[in-house]
Amino acid sequence: MRSRREFLLESTITALGAGSRWRAHAAEHVSELLASLPPCNAETLAQDEGFWHRVRGAFVLEPSLINLNHGLSPSPRAVLEAFARDIDRVNRAPLLHLIGPHEGRREEVRARAAVFLGCDAEELAITRSATEALQIIQLGLELGPGDEVLSTNEDYWAMWNTWQQRVHRDGITYSEVKFSPPYPAPEEIVARFEQAITPRTRALLFCHMTWLTGHVLPVRDICVMARSKGVRTIVDGAHAVAHIPFRLRDLECDYYGSCGHKWLQAPLGTGFLYVRREHIRDLWPLTPAWEKVREDIRKFEWVGSSAPAAHNAIADALDFQQRLGVERKAARLHYLKRRWAERLGRHPAVRILTDLTLALSCGIGAFAIEGIEPETLARYLLERHRILVFAFGKDEYDGPPGIRVAPQVYTSAPEIDRFSEVVESVLRTGLPSPP
Repeated sequence: MRSRREFLLESTITALGAGSRWRAHAAEHVSELLASLPPCNAETLAQDEGFWHRVRGAFVLEPSLINLNHGLSPSPRAVLEAFARDIDRVNRAPLLHLIGPHEGRREEVRARAAVFLGCDAEELAITRSATEALQIIQLGLELGPGDEVLSTNEDYWAMWNTWQQRVHRDGITYSEVKFSPPYPAPEEIVARFEQAITPRTRALLFCHMTWLTGHVLPVRDICVMARSKGVRTIVDGAHAVAHIPFRLRDLECDYYGSCGHKWLQAPLGTGFLYVRREHIRDLWPLTPAWEKVREDIRKFEWVGSSAPAAHNAIADALDFQQRLGVERKAARLHYLKRRWAERLGRHPAVRILTDLTLALSCGIGAFAIEGIEPETLARYLLERHRILVFAFGKDEYDGPPGIRVAPQVYTSAPEIDRFSEVVESVLRTGLPSPP
């Protein structure tokens, strides 16, 4: 249930947006589609190909490509149009438009994003990516020789690199909790983290949704356990925001980093940093800010002169996602994942690396085929059939090499079936020899 504060904030944002130049035609289109439907739940709508085909009309896509690799996602047309208009507006007189109006727009985006994410606006900074948001935390924490940080073998490589810099620069200790498919039950995951914490552990970083297999971790339980031991929690939410329903304040984490250019479908170069209010003062920003803003979340946003267009267009992306609804979107993505995974999983040579339960995964899924190198299969899919997936191996994590499949809201069931048919043909006859 929304608090009175949240209701008033959301009402204010709606009033501000009514006269805004950021009128999101794609979002209005989605609202019209939903209004024309008979009453139905998210699971029923997930299988309505007519509805999702019309949602696809809000995007400009590569027509010859079946894109099943959404580590980055295209934006709706209306978001691109707002982005382009803002670039043009600022370019006409940069200093005029960057000093005054830019700051007001940033505050509106902050307020709207806070409602969407379920947190206090004064605990939310706008960044350029999840990597930047997480590195602000990793490099800004007060850590020294003898202090330990704990992570997992499934975290993103950029976060691993960042911890290694602190190991070499500051003499801290880095340790990992190991996971690989098949994943243990949520309570076992929490227990493994608890067993790995030592008296020297200061911070714990882990993914909300793992980037290779799409496994959803029990974030709140891990954070509550870690806080009871005086350990701060850093959550990598790059693949969770606008992908699965949740509210940041319910997770009980100390820090959270995510991006706008994956499942939120904002322009490239957008992200979010959440810092629990009591930790803002003592977390150092990457780029030094004025001392007077030491206790202000905005100190993490100063990076020198930068174009505001991408950040401003987050508002249009929020329009689209809010009207579509994260619950509806999650149901559709989960349906598409199960459609290919259950089909391919019937073959004895196929190993599904993702738990198909809705509580433990959503749109991202991964699989491996015995005797076939993932990179070879991914190359064949793209070069021969124009199907884009992501192959991963031992360089990315300690688990079995595989193929990540990540559809989006505009992906059709026939595209999923086409992908499945091609993989099944490889299972029957093997990969053809290179020409």
